[in-house]
Amino acid sequence: MSKKLSIIELGNPILRRKAEPVNNIQEQSIQKLIDDLLETVVDANGVGIAAPQVAQSYRVFIVASRPNLRYPNAPLMEPTAMINPRIIDCSDEMVKGWEGCLSIPGIRGLVPRHRSIKVAYTDRDGNLIHQELTEFVARIFQHEYDHFEGLVFLDRVESTLDIATEQEYQNLMFNKL
Repeated sequence: MSKKLSIIELGNPILRRKAEPVNNIQEQSIQKLIDDLLETVVDANGVGIAAPQVAQSYRVFIVASRPNLRYPNAPLMEPTAMINPRIIDCSDEMVKGWEGCLSIPGIRGLVPRHRSIKVAYTDRDGNLIHQELTEFVARIFQHEYDHFEGLVFLDRVESTLDIATEQEYQNLMFNKL
């Protein structure tokens, strides 16, 4: 049975550690971690979550784009567990977009990311998957991948002028002050 996990926040040293690759995807603890991450990301209204965010320093994350309170315009996709993912190629074109993080509540930042990326990852059944991701889903992948390298979105913001509180972000996006 899956359970909602506690999400660690900025300042916890695990968020700054390089994550370890998963050697045995079928191991019960890894399969349970995937189930728990799936439940946790939905419960937290996230569009992605990486294992380091729940204090598990493994290269496992969930991409779960869907419209929700935090990202009302997100495209709908089936939540996908990605194990030992890697970026194989990326577009030269960079696009700035607003990001938040479940481990940095209350803050948003304008972050430059590659518009499209080609990725490879292993799914929870052990199949090697190759995919091209674009726009918002590519942004989620890059954001979650950074967690494996000990980075958070604030490390990629180009200027402190590109940081806002959640409330001001909401005002900017939806009330058009």
